[in-house]
Amino acid sequence: MSDQKTIMMLGNAAIARGAYEAGVKVSAAYPGTPSTEISENLVQYKDSLYCEWSPNEKVATEVAIGASMAGVRAMCSMKHVGVNVAADPLYTVSYIGVTGGLVMVAADDPGMYSSQNEQDTRLVARAAHVPVLEPSDSQEAKDFMKFAFDLSEKYDTPVIVRTTTRLAHSQSPVKLEERQDIPDKPYERDIAKRVMMPAMAKGRHLVVEDREKRLAEDSCDFSVNRMEIRDTKIGFIASGIPYLYVREVMPEASVLKLGLVNPLPKKLIEEFASKVDKLYVVEELEPLIETQVRSWGIDCTGKEIFTVQGEYSANMLRKAVLGEELPQKDPANVPNRPPILCPGCPHRSVYTVLNKLKIHAAGDIGCYTLGAVAPLSVIDTTVCMGSSISTLHGMEKAKGKDYIKNWVAVIGDSTFMHTGVNSLMNAFYNQSTETVMILDNSTTGMTGHQDHAATGKTLQGDIVPAINIYELCKAMGIKNVTEVDAFDIATLEKVVKEEVAKDELSVIITKSPCVMLGAKPMTHKCVPISDKCKKCGMCLKPGCPAITKNEDGTISIDDTLCNGCDLCVSMCKFGAIGSDS
Repeated sequence: MSDQKTIMMLGNAAIARGAYEAGVKVSAAYPGTPSTEISENLVQYKDSLYCEWSPNEKVATEVAIGASMAGVRAMCSMKHVGVNVAADPLYTVSYIGVTGGLVMVAADDPGMYSSQNEQDTRLVARAAHVPVLEPSDSQEAKDFMKFAFDLSEKYDTPVIVRTTTRLAHSQSPVKLEERQDIPDKPYERDIAKRVMMPAMAKGRHLVVEDREKRLAEDSCDFSVNRMEIRDTKIGFIASGIPYLYVREVMPEASVLKLGLVNPLPKKLIEEFASKVDKLYVVEELEPLIETQVRSWGIDCTGKEIFTVQGEYSANMLRKAVLGEELPQKDPANVPNRPPILCPGCPHRSVYTVLNKLKIHAAGDIGCYTLGAVAPLSVIDTTVCMGSSISTLHGMEKAKGKDYIKNWVAVIGDSTFMHTGVNSLMNAFYNQSTETVMILDNSTTGMTGHQDHAATGKTLQGDIVPAINIYELCKAMGIKNVTEVDAFDIATLEKVVKEEVAKDELSVIITKSPCVMLGAKPMTHKCVPISDKCKKCGMCLKPGCPAITKNEDGTISIDDTLCNGCDLCVSMCKFGAIGSDS
C-alpha cells in the first residue's frame, strides 16, 4: 500500500494503519468480532513488524507487555469480553508502566451483534486506572492510535483505544502517512518498577494515582478533546460514534467532543457546561461520563431519556431530544434469516447424533453454539470461552456422576486451545467422569477462519508444528481419548454411547475440517431420488438449509447450497438420496 494519499478504509483497517505508521514492532491478538480485522490488516506490513495470533487475550497482552519492556512499541487487540481474559495482566501493567509505547485495542459490541453481553470497556479501564481514547471515524481511528503511543510513552502508562462494532466495520476517508522511525528504547533493569511484589506495588500505586491526576489536568489541552461552540441553548458531551449522531441531528448545537474518555478533563467539562443553557451527555452503554459529570455538581440530562441498552442511532437521538422521528419506510416483507450452521458443517453431524441419543450438551463459544437452536436443540448452556468443560464438571460435583450420564461438554479446537485446556486439566485433576467432545474443524470458524496453535500455520503465514490435540489430552493422563470422523455417524453414535457410560473422564475428538476451508475437495452434490422417498422426514432432522420439503412430502436439494457432505445420505434408510457424480 503506497503512502501519501487518501483512501476509504474500514475502522479496523485504519487502526492497523495507525499502528503501522506509529512504528509498532510487535502485535498480538486473539480473533474476536468486531476486532478480528485489525490483525488481518496489520499482517500486510509484516516486513516492518511482527504480528501473531496468540492462544488467548491474556497471552496476547503479556506478549505485548514483554515487547514494551524490551523497548519497542507494542499492541494487543481483542473484543470486549477478551478484555476480561486479559484483565489480570492489564490491571498490573497499569502499575508497572511501559518502556516502549503499549496500546490495547478493545472492541465493544453495543447491540450484541456477535457477543454474549454488552459490557463497557471504559468501566474496566477506570477500575484499572488506564487512559482510554475513543475515535469517531476511520481517520480518527488511525490518528488516535498514533496519539495513543505518544501518550503511553509520555505518561508511562498502557493506553486503551476503545472502538465499537459500528466504527470497526464502517468506512470513511483516511489520509495515509509515512511510517515513523521510532528508535528502540534501551532496557534498564528496574526491580522496583517491574516486579509487582506487595512492597513494590504499594509504591507504584501512588505513581498511578499521580499519573491519572496529571492526565486529567493535561487533557484539557489535548487536541483530541475540543469544544465546538455554536448555538449555546443546547450543548452535548459526546465521544466515539455517538458524536456523529449528535452532529447529524443537531448540527447547530454546541458540542464538547471527547477523544480521551478516561480520565475525564474536569476543568474543560466545567467550562463547557457553563457556556450552554441545557446540557446532554450522549454515550452508548453505561453512564460513565454522565455519572462523573453529575458527581461534580453539574446538571445534565442523560440516561433518563437515552437507553443503556443497545446501539444508538441518529433517529433514536432525534426522538429522545426533539420528540420527533423521521418517517421510516416499511420494512421489506422478507422472512427472518436466523444464523444457522452452513451446509456440510461437521458440527451438524455431531449434533444430529447427540439429538438422536437425547443427550444434553454444555456449550461453549463458537459456530457450534448454534446447536442450541431448532431443529438440533442440543446445547443447554453457554457462558464464555472454555466454560463448557468446567460447567459440566460443576454439575457433576453438585449432583453426582449419574446426573451427567446424558450430558457431554462440547468445545471447538480453537476455543480448546484458548481456555479449554485448563478446564480439562481441572476435570482430570478433580476426578470428573464427564465426557468432553472437542469438535475439531481445524480453524477458528466463527470469526472468519483464523489459524491457531493446533492448525500448523501462523498469522504471518509461516508453517509450524501443529499441537496435536489427541496427544495433548493423552499427555495429561486421560486414558479414554478417541478420534472419530464427524461424518461417520454410526461410529460416532457407538463411541458416544460407550464413553458417557464410563465412570471416568473421556474425550472424543471429532475431526473434520470446516467445509468453508475447502480442505476436502467437493466431489459431488447430493440429489433426491423421489420414487424411493418414503416421506419419513429423517433427512430433514439435521436442519440442513440445502434441503427443503415439497408439498407432496418429498424433498428437494438446492445444488447451489449442497456441499456433498452426505449426512443426508447417511440419514436415509431407503436409498432415496444419491449423488450427481
